[in-house]
Amino acid sequence: MTEGNRTSDDQTETTPGTLVVGTFLTLDGVMQAPGDPDEDRDGGFEFGGWVVNYWNDQMQEVLNDQFAEVDSLLLGRKTYEIFAAHWPNVDTEDDPVGTKLNSMPKHVVSRTLDAVEWNNSSLLSGDVAEAVANLKEDHEDVILVQGSQNLIQTLLADDLVDAFWIWVVPLVLGEGKRLFGDGTVPTGLELTYADTSSTGVQLLRYERAGEIDYGSFALEEP
Repeated sequence: MTEGNRTSDDQTETTPGTLVVGTFLTLDGVMQAPGDPDEDRDGGFEFGGWVVNYWNDQMQEVLNDQFAEVDSLLLGRKTYEIFAAHWPNVDTEDDPVGTKLNSMPKHVVSRTLDAVEWNNSSLLSGDVAEAVANLKEDHEDVILVQGSQNLIQTLLADDLVDAFWIWVVPLVLGEGKRLFGDGTVPTGLELTYADTSSTGVQLLRYERAGEIDYGSFALEEP
């Protein structure tokens, strides 16, 4: 486990064959609409764009390193539509993340889409949990789930997530869609990387560490 303030060069690579959830998160666990006020206004959410003014070159370098490990994306419908409307229209000549997003395989979970047009995208059909489990069996690589809050709840409830790349922004919003819902399966995690940006964002990586070992501080004899 890494400790203290580390640079992106010290990142521990995620083992291939894993499903990783990558997300920006507020201190109170909200992941909704980090990048734009109109990204996701579900529930009357009015705080979109909360990560933008914390962004710096260090965070971009760490993100570049993380995406260098990723072989394919798994997206829910809403995030797919946001990405597909944006990234094909961006000049990615000097943008390794954008280049990777446009070129890598993208697996899309949707009950309403009949087709996906973004380059190298395909729809997953049938039961979501079964389809994702089969996807993990068929791919010896790192599959990244970005955004896709509704899809993540299904993945957590069916215990399909192997690792988390979480960037915690030093603010609280008090409302909004949260990463860990009521259906999350309890599991232990190991912190494998930790860094803090100059803007106070905690850059964290966790991998599964088996069942939780419960204990008690209660005295044996009151």
